[in-house]
Amino acid sequence: MFIPLHDRNALKHIRRQYVTLGLIAANVITYALTSIMPETVFELGVYGLGFISAVAFQFAELDPSLVLVPEQATYVTYAFLHASWLHLGSNMLFLWVFGDNVEDAMGHFRFLVFYLLCAAAGALVHGLVMPTSEAPLIGASGAVSGVVAAYLMLHPKVRVWVLVFMRFPLPLPAFIPLLLWIGQQFFMLLFDTGSNVSWGAHVGGIVAGGFLVVIMKRRNVPLFDRSLVTPRAVEHRLVPVDPTPPKPEKKPSPVHWGR
Repeated sequence: MFIPLHDRNALKHIRRQYVTLGLIAANVITYALTSIMPETVFELGVYGLGFISAVAFQFAELDPSLVLVPEQATYVTYAFLHASWLHLGSNMLFLWVFGDNVEDAMGHFRFLVFYLLCAAAGALVHGLVMPTSEAPLIGASGAVSGVVAAYLMLHPKVRVWVLVFMRFPLPLPAFIPLLLWIGQQFFMLLFDTGSNVSWGAHVGGIVAGGFLVVIMKRRNVPLFDRSLVTPRAVEHRLVPVDPTPPKPEKKPSPVHWGR
């Protein structure tokens, strides 16, 4: 539907979005490593680190030779694997545009916890929607969906440049494209049952992100852009005021030409 390009939303509480950058780097490095591995090794990683609903809900058991991490850890590890550069690029672009301001609103550590919880919520809802599925779930979409929901609740009025229908760059208030995108995820969950896209993971991340941002944001950060917060880089200085009233200026006498 649309691709986010840029938002004009300066950081107010942190100097740099270290966690957002770190998450992007972790995903890119993981994809780079898996892309140069033999296909059999990549499949081992997908089954060992991906989230498998049938295994999580005890409908199936994973071959012990494929187990790489404890079963509970796959609620998070799946979010760092991607099937293609396009899959990776779309998720990281959303995280790049929207993640920095959500991190700014929460702080570094809480944002990291928020991101991982949204990933876990995405896996959980995916499992509830498809409890007997033996296909591994991979991708950061669930976590990124939580970031999008949080951004919408924090900054719905901020202008975001988006590429509409892959052709038209438009600056729109964030609530227009983001509400449409979120609505699409719920619609596709109900009606696109045969797709290889996990709409359930998206919806799980959205619901978790909308709930968690309320309790994990900084106390002085408002929801829905209700007030402006002065950036940390701006200093308030008291300017001394001279109590003596200024002397009235003498008006020049008029000049008469002739009599």
